[in-house]
Amino acid sequence: MWRLGSQQQPDSIPEVGEDAVTSVTPSPPPPTMTEEERQELQEELVKVEDEIQTLSQVLAAKEKQLADIKRKLGITPLNELKQNISKTWQEVTGSTAYRRTSETLSQASLKATAAFSNVGSAISKKLEDVSMRSLQHSASMPVMRNAPTFKSFEGRVETLKTKMGPPTSTSNPRRPEQRHSHRRAFD
Repeated sequence: MWRLGSQQQPDSIPEVGEDAVTSVTPSPPPPTMTEEERQELQEELVKVEDEIQTLSQVLAAKEKQLADIKRKLGITPLNELKQNISKTWQEVTGSTAYRRTSETLSQASLKATAAFSNVGSAISKKLEDVSMRSLQHSASMPVMRNAPTFKSFEGRVETLKTKMGPPTSTSNPRRPEQRHSHRRAFD
Protein backbone atom coordinates (compact mmCIF):
# COMPACT_ATOMS: atom_id res chain seq x y z
CA MET A 1 0.00 0.00 0.00
CA TRP A 2 1.10 3.52 -0.70
CA ARG A 3 0.77 6.26 1.74
CA LEU A 4 -0.07 9.73 0.42
CA GLY A 5 -0.58 12.18 3.21
CA SER A 6 -3.00 10.44 5.53
CA GLN A 7 -4.73 8.45 2.71
CA GLN A 8 -3.91 4.86 1.90
CA GLN A 9 -4.29 3.43 -1.63
CA PRO A 10 -3.92 -0.20 -2.72
CA ASP A 11 -1.20 -1.26 -5.14
CA SER A 12 -3.76 -2.33 -7.76
CA ILE A 13 -7.49 -2.10 -8.10
CA PRO A 14 -9.15 -4.93 -10.07
CA GLU A 15 -10.98 -3.84 -13.23
CA VAL A 16 -14.55 -4.90 -13.92
CA GLY A 17 -14.49 -8.44 -15.31
CA GLU A 18 -10.88 -8.95 -14.36
CA ASP A 19 -10.09 -12.23 -12.66
CA ALA A 20 -9.75 -11.38 -9.00
CA VAL A 21 -7.41 -14.33 -8.37
CA THR A 22 -4.76 -13.11 -10.80
CA SER A 23 -5.07 -9.39 -10.15
CA VAL A 24 -4.84 -9.34 -6.38
CA THR A 25 -2.10 -10.91 -4.40
CA PRO A 26 -3.37 -13.68 -2.14
CA SER A 27 -4.40 -12.40 1.21
CA PRO A 28 -4.02 -14.40 4.35
CA PRO A 29 -7.05 -16.62 5.01
CA PRO A 30 -9.62 -15.23 7.36
CA PRO A 31 -8.94 -16.29 10.92
CA THR A 32 -12.11 -18.42 11.10
CA MET A 33 -11.08 -20.62 8.14
CA THR A 34 -9.00 -23.66 8.75
CA GLU A 35 -6.25 -24.81 6.43
CA GLU A 36 -8.44 -27.76 5.30
CA GLU A 37 -11.35 -25.45 4.42
CA ARG A 38 -9.00 -23.24 2.51
CA GLN A 39 -7.61 -26.23 0.59
CA GLU A 40 -11.18 -27.41 -0.27
CA LEU A 41 -12.13 -23.96 -1.58
CA GLN A 42 -8.96 -23.83 -3.65
CA GLU A 43 -9.80 -27.22 -5.22
CA GLU A 44 -13.41 -26.13 -5.86
CA LEU A 45 -12.13 -22.96 -7.52
CA VAL A 46 -9.95 -24.96 -9.93
CA LYS A 47 -12.86 -27.36 -10.63
CA VAL A 48 -15.30 -24.46 -11.43
CA GLU A 49 -12.75 -22.78 -13.70
CA ASP A 50 -12.26 -26.09 -15.59
CA GLU A 51 -16.05 -26.48 -15.96
CA ILE A 52 -16.33 -22.94 -17.33
CA GLN A 53 -13.62 -23.62 -19.90
CA THR A 54 -15.27 -26.91 -20.90
CA LEU A 55 -18.67 -25.21 -21.27
CA SER A 56 -17.08 -22.48 -23.41
CA GLN A 57 -15.61 -25.13 -25.70
CA VAL A 58 -18.94 -26.98 -25.91
CA LEU A 59 -20.75 -23.71 -26.70
CA ALA A 60 -18.27 -22.90 -29.48
CA ALA A 61 -18.74 -26.39 -30.97
CA LYS A 62 -22.54 -26.05 -30.82
CA GLU A 63 -22.40 -22.62 -32.49
CA LYS A 64 -20.29 -24.12 -35.28
CA GLN A 65 -22.74 -27.00 -35.66
CA LEU A 66 -25.65 -24.51 -35.81
CA ALA A 67 -23.90 -22.50 -38.54
CA ASP A 68 -23.28 -25.69 -40.59
CA ILE A 69 -26.94 -26.75 -40.32
CA LYS A 70 -28.15 -23.28 -41.36
CA ARG A 71 -25.74 -23.26 -44.30
CA LYS A 72 -27.01 -26.68 -45.45
CA LEU A 73 -30.62 -25.47 -45.17
CA GLY A 74 -29.80 -22.33 -47.16
CA ILE A 75 -30.58 -20.01 -44.29
CA THR A 76 -28.48 -16.90 -44.75
CA PRO A 77 -28.09 -14.03 -42.31
CA LEU A 78 -30.15 -11.89 -44.70
CA ASN A 79 -32.99 -14.45 -44.70
CA GLU A 80 -32.88 -14.56 -40.91
CA LEU A 81 -33.04 -10.77 -40.77
CA LYS A 82 -36.05 -10.75 -43.12
CA GLN A 83 -37.82 -13.36 -41.00
CA ASN A 84 -37.08 -11.46 -37.80
CA ILE A 85 -38.36 -8.20 -39.28
CA SER A 86 -41.51 -9.88 -40.59
CA LYS A 87 -42.19 -11.56 -37.24
CA THR A 88 -41.57 -8.32 -35.35
CA TRP A 89 -43.84 -6.37 -37.73
CA GLN A 90 -46.64 -8.89 -37.19
CA GLU A 91 -46.20 -8.61 -33.42
CA VAL A 92 -46.24 -4.82 -33.58
CA THR A 93 -49.30 -4.56 -35.83
CA GLY A 94 -51.15 -7.04 -33.64
CA SER A 95 -50.50 -5.09 -30.46
CA THR A 96 -53.18 -3.06 -28.74
CA ALA A 97 -50.97 0.03 -28.67
CA TYR A 98 -50.53 -0.10 -32.45
CA ARG A 99 -54.25 -0.45 -33.08
CA ARG A 100 -55.04 2.46 -30.76
CA THR A 101 -52.39 4.64 -32.37
CA SER A 102 -53.62 3.71 -35.84
CA GLU A 103 -57.20 4.61 -34.92
CA THR A 104 -56.10 7.93 -33.41
CA LEU A 105 -54.06 8.83 -36.50
CA SER A 106 -56.97 7.90 -38.74
CA GLN A 107 -59.29 10.22 -36.81
CA ALA A 108 -56.69 12.99 -36.89
CA SER A 109 -56.35 12.52 -40.65
CA LEU A 110 -60.10 12.90 -41.13
CA LYS A 111 -60.13 16.07 -39.03
CA ALA A 112 -57.15 17.51 -40.90
CA THR A 113 -58.82 16.75 -44.24
CA ALA A 114 -61.96 18.55 -43.11
CA ALA A 115 -59.92 21.54 -41.92
CA PHE A 116 -58.01 21.77 -45.22
CA SER A 117 -61.29 21.53 -47.11
CA ASN A 118 -62.68 24.45 -45.09
CA VAL A 119 -59.56 26.52 -45.75
CA GLY A 120 -59.77 25.69 -49.46
CA SER A 121 -63.41 26.80 -49.56
CA ALA A 122 -62.56 30.07 -47.84
CA ILE A 123 -59.72 30.76 -50.28
CA SER A 124 -61.95 29.90 -53.22
CA LYS A 125 -64.61 32.32 -51.99
CA LYS A 126 -62.03 35.10 -51.58
CA LEU A 127 -60.75 34.50 -55.10
CA GLU A 128 -64.29 34.71 -56.44
CA ASP A 129 -64.73 38.04 -54.63
CA VAL A 130 -61.48 39.36 -56.12
CA SER A 131 -62.50 38.12 -59.56
CA MET A 132 -65.88 39.87 -59.30
CA ARG A 133 -64.18 43.12 -58.29
CA SER A 134 -61.81 42.78 -61.23
CA LEU A 135 -64.72 42.34 -63.62
CA GLN A 136 -66.44 45.38 -62.15
CA HIS A 137 -63.21 47.35 -62.53
CA SER A 138 -62.72 46.34 -66.17
CA ALA A 139 -66.33 47.27 -66.91
CA SER A 140 -65.59 50.81 -65.67
CA MET A 141 -62.56 51.27 -67.96
CA PRO A 142 -64.48 53.20 -70.68
CA VAL A 143 -65.59 55.65 -68.00
CA MET A 144 -61.99 56.06 -66.85
CA ARG A 145 -60.77 56.76 -70.39
CA ASN A 146 -62.90 59.89 -70.51
CA ALA A 147 -61.51 61.21 -67.23
CA PRO A 148 -59.20 64.28 -67.58
CA THR A 149 -56.28 62.57 -65.78
CA PHE A 150 -56.38 59.62 -68.12
CA LYS A 151 -56.60 61.90 -71.17
CA SER A 152 -53.55 63.86 -69.99
CA PHE A 153 -51.56 60.65 -69.41
CA GLU A 154 -52.63 59.25 -72.77
CA GLY A 155 -51.48 62.43 -74.49
CA ARG A 156 -48.02 62.24 -72.93
CA VAL A 157 -47.62 58.61 -73.95
CA GLU A 158 -48.56 59.48 -77.54
CA THR A 159 -46.00 62.29 -77.54
CA LEU A 160 -43.27 59.93 -76.39
CA LYS A 161 -44.26 57.35 -78.99
CA THR A 162 -43.93 59.86 -81.80
CA LYS A 163 -40.54 61.06 -80.56
CA MET A 164 -39.16 57.54 -80.21
CA GLY A 165 -40.80 55.98 -83.26
CA PRO A 166 -38.99 55.45 -86.61
CA PRO A 167 -39.20 58.15 -89.29
CA THR A 168 -41.97 57.77 -91.83
CA SER A 169 -39.49 57.54 -94.72
CA THR A 170 -37.75 54.17 -95.01
CA SER A 171 -35.55 55.15 -97.95
CA ASN A 172 -33.06 57.06 -95.75
CA PRO A 173 -31.36 54.93 -93.14
CA ARG A 174 -30.83 56.71 -89.87
CA ARG A 175 -27.49 58.13 -89.01
CA PRO A 176 -25.75 56.66 -85.89
CA GLU A 177 -26.54 59.75 -83.82
CA GLN A 178 -30.24 59.43 -84.72
CA ARG A 179 -30.39 55.81 -83.55
CA HIS A 180 -29.79 56.86 -79.98
CA SER A 181 -31.89 60.02 -80.09
CA HIS A 182 -34.74 58.31 -78.24
CA ARG A 183 -32.49 58.01 -75.23
CA ARG A 184 -32.12 61.80 -75.05
CA ALA A 185 -35.88 62.17 -74.62
CA PHE A 186 -35.54 60.45 -71.22
CA ASP A 187 -32.39 62.25 -70.07
